[in-house]
Amino acid sequence: MKPLRFIDSFLRLTRAWNLLIIVFSQFLVAAMLVGVHTLADWRLYALSLSTTLIAAAGYIINDYYDVKIDLVNKPGRVVIGKNITRRYAILFHSLLSFAGIGVGLFLNWRIGAINLVSAFFLWWYSNDLKRQPFIGNFTVALLTGLSILIVDALYQTGNILIVVYALFGFFMTLIREIIKDMEDLKGDKSYGCKTLPIIWGMRKTKQVIYMILVLFVTAVFGLNLIFASLPQFYFVLFLFPALLVLVVRLVRADTTKDFTWLSGFCKAIMLLGVLSIAFI
Repeated sequence: MKPLRFIDSFLRLTRAWNLLIIVFSQFLVAAMLVGVHTLADWRLYALSLSTTLIAAAGYIINDYYDVKIDLVNKPGRVVIGKNITRRYAILFHSLLSFAGIGVGLFLNWRIGAINLVSAFFLWWYSNDLKRQPFIGNFTVALLTGLSILIVDALYQTGNILIVVYALFGFFMTLIREIIKDMEDLKGDKSYGCKTLPIIWGMRKTKQVIYMILVLFVTAVFGLNLIFASLPQFYFVLFLFPALLVLVVRLVRADTTKDFTWLSGFCKAIMLLGVLSIAFI
C-alpha cells in the first residue's frame, strides 16, 4: 500500500477529527478552569497524548469487531479488511493501548489506572457491550465524561465546573450513542444485536431519549445552581435552543438520514458546549 493511502486509511480508522476534539476539549478545560499556566505544562500534553492513544485504540478495536455490521450500515467507511488487514488492526490496537497506559503511568498512578480501565472497557464494549441494550451506550458516555474529568485527576483542583462539563459530555454522548443505534438499526438487527431500538422499537427509544434530556437539564442546571453559578446567558444561548432543535428534529425523525443528521448535531452541541467555557 502507498504511504499516503495508508496514512489516510489510518486517520479514518482512528477518527482523527474526534481525537482532535478530545485534545481541544482537554486543553480548553485546563486553560479556562484550572489556569492558563497549564498550557506551558508538559504534563497536560502528556495527558492528552495518553488519552488520544487510548481513544484511537478504542476506535480500531470497535471497527475490528464491527466489520460485517459496518458493511451493511456504512460500507463506504470500512477500512479494516480493505486498506488495513485485520492482523495489523489488532497490532495497532495493542501498541496504542499499551502506549497510552504507559504514558499515563509516567504521569502518575491515577492516570495510568484510569487509562488501563478505559482501555479494558473500550475492548469490552467493542467485543460485547455495544450489542446489549443501553449498557454499551452508558459505557461510551461514561468514558467520554471521564476524558474531561481526567484533567482534574491530574491537577486535583476540585473545580465543580469540570464536573459540570464532564456531566455535559456524558449526557450528550449517551443521547448520541442511542441515536446512532437508531441509525444503524438495519445492520445491527441483521447480526443479532440487542440495542434499544431493536428490543423496544423506535417510539419507546425516543421516549428514553426524552427522559434522558430532562434528567440532563435538571442535573446540569441543579449542579450549577448549587455549586457553580454559570451565567444565565450560558443556558439561554448555548444549551436550551440547541436542545429544543434536537427534540423537534427527533420527534419528526423516521429515516436513516434523519438519525444521521441528529447524530452529527449532537456532536455539534458537544463542541458548542466545550467552546462555551471561553465565556465563563
